[in-house]
Amino acid sequence: MNNHIISLIQSALNKNVRTLSSVSGGSIASAYRAELENRQTLFVKVSPQHPDMFVKEANGLRELQKANALRIPEVVFADEELLLLEFLPVTASNRRTHFFEQFGKQFAQLHRHTAEHYGFNENNYIGSTPQQNLPLMSSWKEFFVVNRLEFQFKLAEQNGYKDKEIVYLFRRVEKQIDRLIPEDSERPSLLHGDLWSGNFLCVENNVPAVIDPAVYYGHREADLAMTMLFGGFSEAFYASYHSEFPLEEEWKRRCELYKLYHLLNHLNLFGEGYYPQVYQTMKELLS
Repeated sequence: MNNHIISLIQSALNKNVRTLSSVSGGSIASAYRAELENRQTLFVKVSPQHPDMFVKEANGLRELQKANALRIPEVVFADEELLLLEFLPVTASNRRTHFFEQFGKQFAQLHRHTAEHYGFNENNYIGSTPQQNLPLMSSWKEFFVVNRLEFQFKLAEQNGYKDKEIVYLFRRVEKQIDRLIPEDSERPSLLHGDLWSGNFLCVENNVPAVIDPAVYYGHREADLAMTMLFGGFSEAFYASYHSEFPLEEEWKRRCELYKLYHLLNHLNLFGEGYYPQVYQTMKELLS
């Protein structure tokens, strides 16, 4: 297997590989660290679950770089079999309050990079689930209902998760969307799309970096909602974010709705163990 990966890398870059070693990563692709003949070190992904997954990930990383806000690994190469990224040296043991303050500030700066419409110029993936970003829309409310909630709910039905109570609660939530998402004047922000504790790094000099995006332009509260889903980030992160780019009143309440998209996705990815969180979230939204 390693010889095949080495061959792929050498063919893509026309450079010899000195060493290749496996590294821990997610469940979506196999990950490696490669050192080239010129001592350049790369992060390597192979064996994607979808043929266009690596190209979409590369496009998302390049889009995040446009904001010039956070440390993003450089894309070296991407095709159907192989993704080569700059290898970022991690120093996670040095995460301190200053790190999260800086992270919150830079994440807010990312969200100041805006577009005219909600969505993205291509569909991509959140985890291994397709994420629908097209067609572009001028209404955040419509985009979130159609391309986020309804898309995941239909997928859940296709996957056999047709629990009657979930169907009943979901339809009730849909009817409450006008109350749950008030119209506002914010422009669509560039979103990471899948920011949880496994998708950010602390690299040299306590610099925050982000990886594995599910990029699109949306309401920035939706990005913050994911950061709060699995234990949340440091309070210093949120305080620094709010200081840099103040949030509207009741943003945390709306985050409960935006969490539902990710919970439905986890239901589709990992199964019925996510039923209780889906139930509870919808009940709280309706209370």
